[in-house]
Amino acid sequence: MTQFGFGQSVRRTEDMRLVKGEGQFTSDLSLPGQAYAVMVRSPVAHARILSVDTHAAREMEGVLGVFTGADALVAGLGSLPCHQDVQNRDGSDYFRTHRPVFAHDAVRYVGDTMAMVVATSVDIARDAVDLIEFDFEDLPVIADLEEASQSGAPVIWEELGSNIVLDWEVGQRDATDAAFAKAAHVTKLKLVNNRVVVNAMEPRAALGDYDAQEDAYTLYAGSQGVHSLRELIARDALKIPKEKLRLITGDVGGGFGMKSFHYPEYAAVLWASRELGCPVKWVAERTDSFITDTQGRDNISECTLAFDEHGKALAVRTETLAGMGAYLSQYSIFIPTEAGCGMQVGVYAIPLLYTRVKCVLTNTVPVDAYRGAGRPEAMYVIERLMDQAAVELGMSPVEIRRRNFVRPDQMPYSAPNGFVIDSGSFEAVMDRAIERADWNGFEARHAESQARGQVRGRGLCYYMERTGQGFEMASIDVRPSGEVVIAAGTQSNGQGHETAYAQLVADRLGIDFTNIRMERGDTDILPAGEGTGGSRSLTMAGMAFDEAVVQLIASGKAVAAAHLKVDENELVYEDGAFLLPGTNKYLSLFDVAGMNGEPKSLVAVGRVNHEHYTFPNGCHVCEVEIDSETGVTGVVRYTVVDDFGHVLNPMLVEGQVQGGVAQGLGQAMGEHALFDPESGQPINASFVDYWMPRADTMPVIDFSTLNTPCTTNSLGVKGCGEAGTVGAAPAFVNAVLDALRPFGISHLDMPVTPLKVWQALQDA
Repeated sequence: MTQFGFGQSVRRTEDMRLVKGEGQFTSDLSLPGQAYAVMVRSPVAHARILSVDTHAAREMEGVLGVFTGADALVAGLGSLPCHQDVQNRDGSDYFRTHRPVFAHDAVRYVGDTMAMVVATSVDIARDAVDLIEFDFEDLPVIADLEEASQSGAPVIWEELGSNIVLDWEVGQRDATDAAFAKAAHVTKLKLVNNRVVVNAMEPRAALGDYDAQEDAYTLYAGSQGVHSLRELIARDALKIPKEKLRLITGDVGGGFGMKSFHYPEYAAVLWASRELGCPVKWVAERTDSFITDTQGRDNISECTLAFDEHGKALAVRTETLAGMGAYLSQYSIFIPTEAGCGMQVGVYAIPLLYTRVKCVLTNTVPVDAYRGAGRPEAMYVIERLMDQAAVELGMSPVEIRRRNFVRPDQMPYSAPNGFVIDSGSFEAVMDRAIERADWNGFEARHAESQARGQVRGRGLCYYMERTGQGFEMASIDVRPSGEVVIAAGTQSNGQGHETAYAQLVADRLGIDFTNIRMERGDTDILPAGEGTGGSRSLTMAGMAFDEAVVQLIASGKAVAAAHLKVDENELVYEDGAFLLPGTNKYLSLFDVAGMNGEPKSLVAVGRVNHEHYTFPNGCHVCEVEIDSETGVTGVVRYTVVDDFGHVLNPMLVEGQVQGGVAQGLGQAMGEHALFDPESGQPINASFVDYWMPRADTMPVIDFSTLNTPCTTNSLGVKGCGEAGTVGAAPAFVNAVLDALRPFGISHLDMPVTPLKVWQALQDA
C-alpha cells in the first residue's frame, strides 16, 4: 500500500499555510497602480429610475470614475442571464429576466447594483457614493412568496403579467392521483424550507486588469470553477471571445454554491480597468454579502403521502412554491426542479410520485444553489412525511422506514423519478445508526431529563443524495526533479482537494505523496472544467486523474522501452518505476520524464464525460433537550452513519459531514432571511440580527460509515460534500416534534427558534 494513499486519513497539506496566514485569497492580492471600487446599491425594493446625478461624485478629489447603468448601455455591456434548459409543463419556455450589470431602467430589490465609483482609496470611493443622487418613482412591492404567486399580485416584470416564471412538473400525475384515491391512509403536511443567507467566511472579491497592448483581460476572483465563470462573463457581459479573458482563483474561504455564479461586480471591475487604464479592485463588505450574494432554499410545499393497509407507501405528491428573488440567477429555476427532480421518494420503494413546482419572483435577493441544492428540500419533504405518518399509523419511526426501504436485492433499482440507484444497504445503515445512538436507551435519558424539568425528544432521518455526472479534466506533469504537478477543473473552497487529489495520484502511480503539488484555479492551466458543485469533485476529477494515469504510464512505457531497447509490451509499471520482469532493467518514472524531449517532463491530460450519478445515503439520529420555560433547545446527542462507497480520506470525509451538519442545523434552529412584506427591506441583514450557529450550539457528532461501493464509476466513490446538510434539518425537526408531541404540538416550521417553541408550549 502506498503511504498516504487511497483509504488513509491524511492531514490536509494545505492547512499549515492557511493557519499561518500564508493563504492567498482574492482580497490579499494587489497590483501596481490599482484603484478601488465601491458599488452603489438600491435603497428601495422596487422603483423606476428617473434620473441619476453623479456630478458631485465625479468632481471629488481622488475619484477616477463613476459608472452608471446608462454608461453601461452606451458601452454595450450585456447582462447576467439564466441559461437553464427547463420547460413549463406545457413544453413552453420559462420567462427570462434581464439583469444588466448596472440597473438602468428600474431597481427590483434592496441591494440591486445601480452604479460604481472607482477612486484612489476605498474611503474616498465610499464618500463619493454618498454624493450620488437618484430620483425614483416608487413601484408596488411584493416580498411574500405566497402572496406573489397569487393572481392579481403586483408584478415585478410587466411583460410577464404575473410573478410565476416557470410552472414545472415531473412524475406520473394520473397514476399518482389514482393511488391516492384507493389509499388506506393519507398523510398531509404543509412544509416551509426557510430562506437562508450563505454567509461564507470569505466575502466575495474581484480584481480586474485590462492589458491594452494585448487587448486582453485578467480577473482574480473567488470561484468554484474558473472555466464556466469565464465563459459567462466573456460571452454575456463583456461580449468578447473567452480566450480574451483569463480568470484566476486562489484560496477560497467557503463557497457552498454561492461562489459559482456570475455577479455584476466581475464584469464591472474589468470594464472599469479598460476605461481607466489601471487595475480595479472590489472587496465586499459583510452588508454587501447579505444583500447581493445569492441566498438559498425559500420553498413552501403542500405534501401528501399515501399508504396501503400494511403501512407500505403507494405514492408521494408535492406541490411547491419556490422563491427566486427579483432576477433569475445562474441556476435558479434548476434547483427546485431538475436538481431535486423527484427526490421526494428518498430511499423508499414508493412506486409513484408527482411533483409540481412554481418558480415565483419577489422583490428580494435572488435565490440559487446552496449546499445540497434541491436535495435537502426534497429530503425534508419525505422524511417529515414519514415521521408524521408513523405517528398517525401508530408505528415507530424506525419500523415505518424499515417497511418501505428499497432492499439490496432490488439493486439496481429504477425509481419513479427516472434514476437508477446502483447500490446501497439502507436497513443495515439505519440499524448501525440506531445502535450507535443507543436508541433503546432513550427512555432512561428521557426520564432523567424529565426529573430535571426538561423535555427530551429523538428524531431520525434517512437521506439520499444525487451527485457526480458531467464533464471534467485533470492533468499530471511528472518532472525529472522528482516533483509531480497536478491540476483539475474543480476548485477547492475548503474541501481539501490539494490533499485528496495528491493521495489519489500517489496511490495510482506508487510514488511519494509529498512530491505532489497541485496548481489551483487558472484558465491558462487547463482548457476546460465544470468546477466544484453537487459533491462531484472526487467522482469526476478522480476519474479524470485515473484516465491521466493510464495515459502517463502508456507514454512512459514507450519512452522507457526505447531507452532500454526492449518491446514496451514487455515492461510493467510498479511503485514508480518501469521494470522488465526477470531482469535488473528498470527506469524510475522521474528518469523517464527526463528522457522525454524538451521541456523534459512527462505530461498527461485526462478527460471524462460521465452520465451516471452516485447516490450517497445515510442515517442521522438527533436527540434534543428543551427547556419548557424558555423554549431553548439543545442538541445533546447526534449520530451519523453514512454510505459513501470507497472512501479516499476518512478524515476529510468526516470534516465535510461535520460542516454539512452544522449548516443543516443552522437552517433548522435559527437561520432565516427576513424581508418586510410592505417595503421589501431586509430585516436582519447583519450579524447583529441574523442568527448563526456557533460552537456552543453544535453537538459532538458521532460519525462512522458503512459503505457499499458505487458500481457506476471507476473509483467506487459516492460524493460526500453536501450529505451532512441534506440529513440534518429533518432529523432535528423530527426530534423537536417528538419532544413536544405529548403537549399536543404536531408541527412547527423551520427555523425552530426558542420563541417559536415557547409560544407553542404556551398555546398548548
